[in-house]
Amino acid sequence: MKSIFYTLFLTLVLVGPLANAQDQVLSKEEAIDLVLENNLDIQVARNTKLIDDNNADILNSGYLPSVTGNASGSIDKQNSEGVLGNGDTRTAEGAETRRYSAAVNVNYTLFDGLGRYYNYKNFKERSQQSELEVRQTIETTILQLFTVYYEVARLTENTNTLEQALEISKDRLKRAEYQFEFGQNTGLDVLNAEVDINTDSINLLNSRQQLRNTMRDLNLILNRDLSAQFAADTTIAFVSELQMESMYNEAKLNNVRLQIVEKDLNMGLNDIRVAKSGYLPTIGLTGTYGWNESNNNSPLAFVLQNTSTGVTGTVNLTWNLFDGGTTITGIKNAKIAYKNQEIAKKQIQLEVERDIRNAWDSYTNALYVLEVQEKNLQTNQNNFKRTDERYKLGQVTSIEFRQAQLNLLNAELAKSQAKYNAKLAELQMLQISGQLLNVNF
Repeated sequence: MKSIFYTLFLTLVLVGPLANAQDQVLSKEEAIDLVLENNLDIQVARNTKLIDDNNADILNSGYLPSVTGNASGSIDKQNSEGVLGNGDTRTAEGAETRRYSAAVNVNYTLFDGLGRYYNYKNFKERSQQSELEVRQTIETTILQLFTVYYEVARLTENTNTLEQALEISKDRLKRAEYQFEFGQNTGLDVLNAEVDINTDSINLLNSRQQLRNTMRDLNLILNRDLSAQFAADTTIAFVSELQMESMYNEAKLNNVRLQIVEKDLNMGLNDIRVAKSGYLPTIGLTGTYGWNESNNNSPLAFVLQNTSTGVTGTVNLTWNLFDGGTTITGIKNAKIAYKNQEIAKKQIQLEVERDIRNAWDSYTNALYVLEVQEKNLQTNQNNFKRTDERYKLGQVTSIEFRQAQLNLLNAELAKSQAKYNAKLAELQMLQISGQLLNVNF
């Protein structure tokens, strides 16, 4: 009876903190909303996207003119002496000259060999690539989210299963104690039942600890209070009518890695064109509006005050006929870099084909394992039911009963594991095919 009291006390201590956690269910849709809003990796990716959008703006294109303003003022005091035409000599001591000027300058590049045009196109390509990188981060984070979410769901099912196993063991101990009191069995059966209860209690304790740890992992991904308690939705719905060739074709069109490397190729081609712009001349336009004023109180000066305003416009052409080979070298290096990007694309294409075929095999194999485990569970449920009935009639030993119980427990745990493995295999395949964000979880 002491062992029964200890087991009940331990069970209450373990069950109590988790009972409240089961009140609030964190649905898959809520988890997705939270991760899209709060996840730190996604926030960083979106901020990087904003930087690239700013770089792709017209204000950073080089197509707008530059306007500068200049102003200056000076005071000059001098002692001077001059001889007039009639031979008279005049002197000026401390003659002061004041000069003021202001100007507005406008500079605009009419043509720079198309380098500005292709640089601006690169900024646009980079902005679109950054958007793809945000999508890649979201896909990776959502897959990570559901890997942990389904682990919480699996451990929740496992914990419930272990709780049921503990209840069965407790009932068995009561029956063994009653039978011992009436002389229907030996004390060995009671000791075996107590050992099995302790084993089931430890397994339940470990499962609950793993569940709490995994909940913290999920809260970390969601960027919320790590101690937040919740329950996971244990229902699983598979996407119907998936086909290998369809998934492969979708991957060639929608895989985010392929789309990102395609943007690299476009930018590499633009880099070659930018380098070639060094062969062409640059045509610029300069305009100036200026104001100048000069005051001179020297008796030797012909003009005591002078004021002028005016507009100046200039068109200039600069053609670097030979820059020491810098342009030639830049073109060669840009072409080599473009070839490397083509090689990288071929490599990624092969990797994506491999990944989608591996993912399909893993998915179909996981579905088959799930089907087998469901049948195995049904068989063990029937076997345990018959064994339990025979055990109550005294037709099987406690060891045989325990073995049937363990077989059922292992079958339930294996079926739960197979269910979530199949779903994660499906999600991995959908990510590679570029369809992860288009399905209902």
